Amino acid sequence: MARPRVRLVVTADDFGYCPRRDEGIVEAFLAGAVTSVSLLVNGAAAESAAELARRHRIPTGLHANLSEGLPVGPARHGVSSLLGPEGFFLGKMGFRKAVAAGDVVLTQVREELEAQLSRFRELLGRDPTHVDGHQHVHVLPGVCQVFAEALQTCGVSFTRLPLERGVGGCAWLEAPARSFASAVERDARAAMGPFAHHGLRRADDAPWLPECASCWGLRGGS
Repeated sequence: MARPRVRLVVTADDFGYCPRRDEGIVEAFLAGAVTSVSLLVNGAAAESAAELARRHRIPTGLHANLSEGLPVGPARHGVSSLLGPEGFFLGKMGFRKAVAAGDVVLTQVREELEAQLSRFRELLGRDPTHVDGHQHVHVLPGVCQVFAEALQTCGVSFTRLPLERGVGGCAWLEAPARSFASAVERDARAAMGPFAHHGLRRADDAPWLPECASCWGLRGGS
């Protein structure tokens, strides 16, 4: 009996973070170790990364970022619940704490997501193949609903669902990492309803991915 074919995703996140990282990602793509990338449109090397993606015809999605660096939307012009006093995003845990406390204005989340989608189109000249979240911000309570609505409006159907079963119980991980992994999985499970309601599918169902006999797996956590 023939073995079933497996559809495979290996996505390199943080494309556009810096030139050296981007060079490594492109090298991995050309070697066949990576199948797609997710672009940080507010990254220091976003423009050169977009040029690399065009040159090498790399399937490219948006790595939606609400936790690190500077915004690209209206928040950059004034006070926003997404930003700290220095004008930067609140950080990996700072953003999560603000969401949990109800301090994040979801309309501002929507504005920043829409601005990042628009910036992606400016850089690549097309819509993203997929959209996922830097540090998994896209599955946070409340944010996941806004995220799903924004993607449905712009016609993007594929995202990452970070269900990494058993990671929270890995003894070799330090306690903070295990705690974070467990929280991400809980949030991802809760986000499944809003994602499905708005027509979002897991990125490993995407038609632009190759079919092959071996399994590469769905991966990406940054």
